[in-house]
Amino acid sequence: MNLRVLVADDQHLLRAGIAGILNAAPDIQVIAEAGDGHQAVELAGTHRPDVTLMDIRMPQLDGIEATHRIIAAAPDAKILILTTFDLDAYVYEALRAGASGFLLKDTPPRQLMEAVRTVATGDTLLAPAITKRLIARFTALHPLPAASVPKGLENLTDREREVLGLVAQGLTNHEIARRLYIGLGTAKTHVRNLLAKLGARDRVQLVILAYRTGLVETDGNGGES
Repeated sequence: MNLRVLVADDQHLLRAGIAGILNAAPDIQVIAEAGDGHQAVELAGTHRPDVTLMDIRMPQLDGIEATHRIIAAAPDAKILILTTFDLDAYVYEALRAGASGFLLKDTPPRQLMEAVRTVATGDTLLAPAITKRLIARFTALHPLPAASVPKGLENLTDREREVLGLVAQGLTNHEIARRLYIGLGTAKTHVRNLLAKLGARDRVQLVILAYRTGLVETDGNGGES
């Protein structure tokens, strides 16, 4: 079954180029295109795509608000933010709105396809090194009050805390399994348990939580200390 994708970008040529690249993949189909945020929200509600590629800067309604509205209507929606610069300040707000990850617009075609597959399955973060830096800066700007720390964090086993730390480093389930010398199925089970215990909708939220609660610390430059 093909992954159904909605592409939202106000630049027609870029939007068409992205659609062309994705449609060339045997397992991906672009089912709709939007030129602004309002169209993106409407089409997401109509077509229920597996993944929405969302530009941040669009007329009428920007990608952040569009993301917020789509997630509000369909909490399981997978939205991949498109940005020109990896340090785009709007990415912080996109994460808060519920985006599943982000992608630079100059990403090579093959990586674009893999990114869509990745977000569809919820298996990994996109561009781990950049994502970690952005999330680290995001959490520095938006510290988590002690009263807001999920109670489930206290109930994590030592192994689950270890897995959460590795998720925060951007490791995939396969990499976590190899690092901890456990089976892939066991790694997936640990991640599912973390999502359930911490009330997180996806791995991006797990990473944000890991940084904001201090489980993973940074050196101030977006890297781990």
